[in-house]
Amino acid sequence: MSEQTSKHASSATADHASGDIGRRIARRREELGLSQEETASRAGTAPGYIRYLEEQCIAMPGMSVLIRLADVLETSVTALRGAEADLPPGIGKAARHSELMELSAEECRARLSTHGVGRLATDTADGPLVVPLNYTVADDAIAFRTAPGSAPAEVVGSDVAFEVDHIDEALSQGWSVLVRGRARAVTDADGVRRLEELAYSAPWAGGERSLWVCVDPAAVTGRRIDVP
Repeated sequence: MSEQTSKHASSATADHASGDIGRRIARRREELGLSQEETASRAGTAPGYIRYLEEQCIAMPGMSVLIRLADVLETSVTALRGAEADLPPGIGKAARHSELMELSAEECRARLSTHGVGRLATDTADGPLVVPLNYTVADDAIAFRTAPGSAPAEVVGSDVAFEVDHIDEALSQGWSVLVRGRARAVTDADGVRRLEELAYSAPWAGGERSLWVCVDPAAVTGRRIDVP
């Protein structure tokens, strides 16, 4: 790679990172339910500066500001800078005296909420398969869109498992919910229209995904890791 190409690549990486820092600050702030004013006050800076960081892709805060923001947002400078973006969750150490607790049916449904990203598990001719995908909760069923002929489409008419989870890296806590049931295709116009209306987002993977599949729960279980 030439020196000039290397410089361009480094510059592009830096520009991308600066924009991502603002988005990570905004997302973490919203997860904690903090306003820009509250975040600024706790970090010892001005609300306008927080707004600038979140809205301007060229913004690149100094290390001292990042350290204060990481403390306020209960995360790390590494996380805000995206160094862990391509690593799997849960790379931290376990908390001392943690306990594994069962979730009630109500707690499971609350954590499933209305939409998100989960993992579909099924048996195939080539062996077990797990696929991450966007889902919507509709009348207690797990609904997702896929492409006809794809691996997720092949689960129609079979028993499957669907799992969602959340990891809190800072506190070494987390939870998971497992839904087991039978998959069916939704092809009637009214059913498709209702699912389209309930869907929060198009599939993240993009492409033409016109087939709706629903998993009707036969069993819903969940667990969480608690730290007394």
